[in-house]
Amino acid sequence: METTVSEVQAAFRSGKLTCVELVQDYLDRIEAYDDQFASIVTINPDALETAAEKDAEYEKDKNSVGSLHCVPILLKDNFNTADMPTTSSSEAMEGMIPAEDATTVAAMRDEGALILGKTHLHEFARGGESLSSLGDQVHNPYDLTRTPGGSSGGTGAALAANFGLIGTGSDTGQSIRSPSSANSLVGIRPTRGLVSRHGVAPNSYTQDEIGPIARTVEDAARLLDVMVGYDPEDPITANGDGMTPNSYLDGLTEKALKGTRIGLMTNLMGDDPEVHGEVNAVVDDAVKQMEALGAEVVPFEMEGFEELSGQVSTSNWEAAEAMADYLEDFGSGTPYNSLADIAETGEAAPSVQQTLQEEVELLGGGGTSTPEYLQRYANRDKMRNLVLSTMADLDLDAIVYPHQKRLVVPIGESQVERNGLMSNSTGLPAVTFQGGFSAPTEAAPVGVPIGIELLGRAYSEDDLLAYAYAFEQAADVRVPPASAPALETSHPGGR
Repeated sequence: METTVSEVQAAFRSGKLTCVELVQDYLDRIEAYDDQFASIVTINPDALETAAEKDAEYEKDKNSVGSLHCVPILLKDNFNTADMPTTSSSEAMEGMIPAEDATTVAAMRDEGALILGKTHLHEFARGGESLSSLGDQVHNPYDLTRTPGGSSGGTGAALAANFGLIGTGSDTGQSIRSPSSANSLVGIRPTRGLVSRHGVAPNSYTQDEIGPIARTVEDAARLLDVMVGYDPEDPITANGDGMTPNSYLDGLTEKALKGTRIGLMTNLMGDDPEVHGEVNAVVDDAVKQMEALGAEVVPFEMEGFEELSGQVSTSNWEAAEAMADYLEDFGSGTPYNSLADIAETGEAAPSVQQTLQEEVELLGGGGTSTPEYLQRYANRDKMRNLVLSTMADLDLDAIVYPHQKRLVVPIGESQVERNGLMSNSTGLPAVTFQGGFSAPTEAAPVGVPIGIELLGRAYSEDDLLAYAYAFEQAADVRVPPASAPALETSHPGGR
């Protein structure tokens, strides 16, 4: 329960825990509790066998193992795995196995990670509620009547319930950060070009990013260390070549906020006390905590933001082209060559089916060569310049705001008033972390999680993570959900 990578590694070194025991603990928790969440789509059938192999490697030479030795990772099921199906939570893709791992999955395995399983997502990542034809609806462990955010809601729910150590998400709009906010987790949407997207089912060439989700800033930083890097299969990563620190762990300090100047973007706060009051109260408390840690927090309104914000999304125009490229690389494991082929099956959840058909029609109407797309693409530069010039004018180190103006919505409603656009329209990095909880209710015994987000300049992940870490260490916000309490274990390493 609530253990971290460093704690697990210390237990390995002391001989109190083996890889097999750790993996069995997580498998036991999934078996005991996931019926109520529906977060996991596939369990690695070789998980215990692989764990035994890792124990043998460790016993032979513990000093030669990788940085993620026997770290049970949960992958969003749009990350390609050559030994397990990659379904995007779609019945149309059920059982389909790609030819090779995604670039980042291969990097994780090289560092000793154990892929424990694959998690449900909003089908083809085309929504924010984590609903699909293959997995139906994922439920939020903190309030089973609410969604877990999305589209990476399966990873969010599973990590909140302690079904694995760390996980992954993809983010076209806010799909890493939404479930991080909704499940009291930490999520990183990296700078465009920092992390390869090759081998991850796409929505967009320009908006898609992938990144870590974890229970702590340290664990998110640890996984980011492994995910970053140039990949010729995703040429945009040439922009990030040489832009990473030796380790994102190095800058994590409790004093990181001292002397910083953080802008509180009031455009991204709601003004209806009944709808937005609990989120606003958490943001107010977070600002006070940041100030107590030495930050100067400057409220401001970004003029011109609203006029641009509705005209910067490009994903619908790019989706069909991007999916065709992905399917070509997938290999013989799928009979589909295009998004149109998938849409023709009619097997997607109704709202997703409509989106897929609209994307196919946009391709037929000219796709990325249409004037509307080209204007939206140009508007992204305008938005980026607006954000960066505002930061320069106000001498800001970062911008802070709630990830979502209101609580994550009840099941059956669509996510509204999310603020992921600040990052997805600019390519700038954002880190979402635990801000607090709403008031407890019968459905939500510890309250509904509320996430805070920090946005920074390109390749400032090290600073953003340090600021989030300083806040995390002082505020100590995270509490596990009451719906998945600790299980008894039969070995001294369990807890």
